[in-house]
Amino acid sequence: MKRYLLLIFVGVLFSVFSFTSLANDTIAQADALFDKGDIDSILASIPLYVKAAEANPESYEANWKCARAHREYADHALEGEYEGWKDICKEYGKKGMEYAEKATELEPEKIEGHYYFGLSAGTYSDGVSILKALAEGLKGSTEDAFYKAYDIDKMYDIGGPMLAIGRFWHQLPFPMKNKKRAEKYFAERHEYFPDDPEGLVYYAELLIDSRKKKEAIPLLEKAIAGDEPYYSKWAKRLLEDL
Repeated sequence: MKRYLLLIFVGVLFSVFSFTSLANDTIAQADALFDKGDIDSILASIPLYVKAAEANPESYEANWKCARAHREYADHALEGEYEGWKDICKEYGKKGMEYAEKATELEPEKIEGHYYFGLSAGTYSDGVSILKALAEGLKGSTEDAFYKAYDIDKMYDIGGPMLAIGRFWHQLPFPMKNKKRAEKYFAERHEYFPDDPEGLVYYAELLIDSRKKKEAIPLLEKAIAGDEPYYSKWAKRLLEDL
């Protein structure tokens, strides 16, 4: 009887090890694709991350990376103005939230789950509209996610939590919009990363909205000279409208 129980125990351990090993190998394959950075490679990484999460549902790494890949694919589609990008943002943003939420349940003290939940929620709202996302009750969960990420490590992803909070407060419709709060986080992030085109455009857009056009101009000029075409074009449009 003891030997029988021992064999069962060994079998269970072997199964757990096999699933964990499979998940880890699959994550490594997915990472290699994701790290290439182009939209097709990111899209190709998604089924691998999903496979890893299904093989080991308790894997924090598989879940948060799956959330990140879904969100990044949708964000690339938006920036590239791909056909049907709104539907892509809606579908992949929602899936990103689901995987990120699972990640935060597994490891609530770590940043990635919170951060990518907030970003995925933002991507989802790009697809369905901010008003619909608010009607679905996403304001509170998105706000909480970004502030938790900020508290854990505001420097993560080149100051992503600071940038996200600033953008969050600026993009909300009246009367929830809070320009002063947005400027606080944009300014803080700008101190650390003064040359990032995305941050320059978001900060400049807020300054223009706050009737501080003179302060916005040098930020837009720097963004135009930057190495990110999407934000360079955005900065040009803003500058031309001044």
